[in-house]
Amino acid sequence: MISDGLTSEEARKKLEKYGFNKIDEKKENFLRKVFHWFLSPISLMLLGAASLSLFSGKKFDFYFILILILINFFVAFWQERKADNAIKKLQEHLSVKVNVKRDGKWKTVDSSNLVPGDLIRLNVGDIVSADVSILAASNLFINEAVLTGESLPQEKKDGDKVFSGAFVVTGQGEARVTATGKNTYFNKTLLAVEKSEKRSILETDIMLIAKFLALLSISAVTILTLFFLLRGEKILELTTIALSLIIAGIPISLPTVITLIISLGVLSLAKKGSIVRRISSLEDLANVDLLFTDKTGTLTKNEIQAGKIIPYGASEKDVLFFSFLAEAGNETNPINRAIIKRAKESGSIEQDYKIINFIPADSERKRSTTYAVVGGEKITVSSGAPQIIESLCDLSDDQKIVLRKDIQSAADEGHRAILVAVNKSGHKEEKMKLVGMILLSDTLYPGTRKIIRFLEDSGMEVRMVTGDHRGIAQKIGREVGLMEKQIYYEVLPGEKYQLVKDASLSRVVAVTGDGINDLPAIRAANVGIAVRNAVDALKSSADIVLLSSGISTIRNVVIESRKIFSRVYTYSVYRISESFRVIITISILGLIYHKYPLVPVQLLLLALLNDIPIISLAFNRVKDVSKPRKIKTRERFVLSSLFGMVGVINSLLLFFIMIKLNLSWDYIQSIFFLKLVVSGHLLIYVAHTKNLWYKFLPSKEVIAATFGTQTLATMFAFFGIFIPKISIGWIIFVWIWSIFWMQISELAKKVSSKILNKWKNSGESSFF
Repeated sequence: MISDGLTSEEARKKLEKYGFNKIDEKKENFLRKVFHWFLSPISLMLLGAASLSLFSGKKFDFYFILILILINFFVAFWQERKADNAIKKLQEHLSVKVNVKRDGKWKTVDSSNLVPGDLIRLNVGDIVSADVSILAASNLFINEAVLTGESLPQEKKDGDKVFSGAFVVTGQGEARVTATGKNTYFNKTLLAVEKSEKRSILETDIMLIAKFLALLSISAVTILTLFFLLRGEKILELTTIALSLIIAGIPISLPTVITLIISLGVLSLAKKGSIVRRISSLEDLANVDLLFTDKTGTLTKNEIQAGKIIPYGASEKDVLFFSFLAEAGNETNPINRAIIKRAKESGSIEQDYKIINFIPADSERKRSTTYAVVGGEKITVSSGAPQIIESLCDLSDDQKIVLRKDIQSAADEGHRAILVAVNKSGHKEEKMKLVGMILLSDTLYPGTRKIIRFLEDSGMEVRMVTGDHRGIAQKIGREVGLMEKQIYYEVLPGEKYQLVKDASLSRVVAVTGDGINDLPAIRAANVGIAVRNAVDALKSSADIVLLSSGISTIRNVVIESRKIFSRVYTYSVYRISESFRVIITISILGLIYHKYPLVPVQLLLLALLNDIPIISLAFNRVKDVSKPRKIKTRERFVLSSLFGMVGVINSLLLFFIMIKLNLSWDYIQSIFFLKLVVSGHLLIYVAHTKNLWYKFLPSKEVIAATFGTQTLATMFAFFGIFIPKISIGWIIFVWIWSIFWMQISELAKKVSSKILNKWKNSGESSFF
C-alpha cells in the first residue's frame, strides 16, 4: 500500500482552494453577442431599410421594421440559449470517471472533483484527467500524442510525470495528482489557442441555399432598380423597397433553423441513448450503408457469467483460486468480475497469498499475469486467451488434442474459454502447468435478430467482428440472422482496422468499439461509435457515444439522423420555391405595371410570417427513413423550381384577373399579400412528403404554425391591420384559389419524380 490517499475533509478544503478539475471554455460576452448579431448581413439590411423609411418620412414603416428586428433577435437569442443549455446537459453524460483513494478506500468519482494530492489508479483505456506523478507502475505505457504528437506509447516508471490528456494503452499504475484544472500543463498550452469548429456538411448545404437565394434576390433587385431609375423614380424610395425585397427573398431565419434542426435532433438522440460528439458526423450517419459491430455489449448483453469449470490435474477450487490470483482481485471488466465473483462464492480464496507484481491483460498480451507468494513459495499465474496460455504451457501432443477438443466443444455451445496456468518454480512465464479452463457465457439482447433485419431492409449491411473463437462467433451470428460472409472471427485489432479502412474506400462505414484496441478502427471509419462502458480514451475519439447498450440504440441513432436530413430537405425545398415565387413574381409584375405589387411593410410582414412555419419545420415528423439519406442538389432544385413555377403562374393569373376587374392598386396589394401567405404555407404540406399531402400530414407544430400565420394574415386583411381592408368574399376566394393550386403543386411533384427517375444513378437513393 502506497498510502491511504486524502481524507474527504482534506479533499473538500483543496477543492475550495484549487477549484474544480476542469478547463472552462471561454464564454462570449453577452453584449458582444448582441453586437455581432446586429452586424450580420440580414440585420444590417433590416437596419438600412428602417433608416431609409425614417429619412423618407414613413414613421409607421420605421417602427414596424424595428419591431421585426427585435422579434428576430429575441427568437435567435432564445434558440441559441436553448441549444447551449442542451449541449451543457449532454456534456454531463460524457464526464470522465476516475478511481481515487479517499478515506483509505478506493471509490469512483467524477474527474472534475480531483484535487492535488489525490491518489488515483490508472488502468487500460483510462484518460489521465490531471497532471500526475507515477508512484507505482506495472508494464505501464501511456499515449501522449495529444500533448507531444508522438503516436507511439511511452513506458512510465516510478517517479515519471504524466500530463492531463494522455491515456493508458497497457498496464496499470498508481499516481499522485500534482496539478488540476487551469494549473495543468494541458491548459497552459491552450491559453493562446482559439477554439475552431469546422462547418458541417449540413451547414454548408444550408449556406449554399442562402447564397443561391441571395444571388437571385440581388439580381432581381438590381434589374428592377435600374429599370425604375431610368423611369425617374426617387432613389430613396427605390432603395427602401429593394432592401425589403432582398429581405423577403433571403431566409432571415436561416441560423435559427440550422440551430433548431441540429439541436433538437441531437437532443432526441440523447433521449434515445446516444451522444453526438461531432455534429458533422450526422451527414455520414444518415448515409451509413455498412455497419461493423462488436459481438459483446452490442449483440449480447455483456453480462458475463462464469459457468462450467474443467480442471486439468487440479481441483475446481484450485482453478478458481489461481484465476482469482491471475487477476490480482481486480474487478476492472465483465470477464474478471465474473471469474472473481465465482471464486469468492466457492470459497476458493481462503489461502494466504501476497501479490508481488501484476500485469493486466491488454489487446497485445491477451492475458493477465500475477507474480505472487503463496504458502512461502514464489509462483507465477496467468489466465487469458486459450491460444496464448497454451503457448506458455509445456503440453504433450495428446494433451493438446484434448485441450483443443474441449475448446471447440465449448465454442460450439456458445461459450468463451479462459485458460488458467501456473508456474510454481519462481516468477517467470515459461514452462507453465495448465490447471484448468473456465467457460464463460453471455446472452443476446431481446429482438436483436429483428433489429438487424430492420437495418438491412433500411439499406445498411451488418457485419459482426469479434476476436472470439470461430464456433462462438458463428453460433451467435446464426442466432441473429447473419450469413457466414457477414461474420468475422478471431480478428486482431490491426485486422479490424484494415477491414474498416478498406471498406471505407467505397462505402459509408460505421464501426462500434469498446476497448483501447478498437481505437484505430474507430478513427478509420466514417462514423466511430463508442458503445456503453467503452473506455474513456475511445469515447474521446468516437463520433457517437452510446449511453444504452444493444444494437437497438444504433438503430435509433440511424433513424434520427435520417429524420434530421429529411427536415432539412423539406426546409430547403420550401425555402427555395417560396423565394423563387416571390422574387420572380414581383419582378415580372414590376416590369409590366411599372410599380411594385407589395409595399415595403407588406414585404417585411410576409418575411416574418414565412419565418414562423419555417422554424416549426424543425419539429416536423418524418415518415420514410427506410434508405440512407443524402441531399442531392440537382434533385432538390428540380422539385423546388417546379413548385416555384407553379407559384409564379398562379400568382400572375390572379393578378391579371384583379387588373381586369379594375380593382384599386391598394386593394390588389392586400389580396396579393393574403394569397402569398395562404398559398405559400400550404406548399409545406405538399413538400414534406413524397405521398399525397393528405395521406401524411405534418406534425401538430407545423400545422399550428401554418394555420396560425394564415389566420393572422386573414385577420390583417379582414380588419385592415397593416394592409388595406378587403371583403370577406375576396378572402374566401383567395383560400379556394390557394387550395386549388395546392393540388397543381401535387401534380408538379409527380412530374418531378418522373424527371428524377430518368436521372437517377444506379444504387443511389432519393428523397422522391
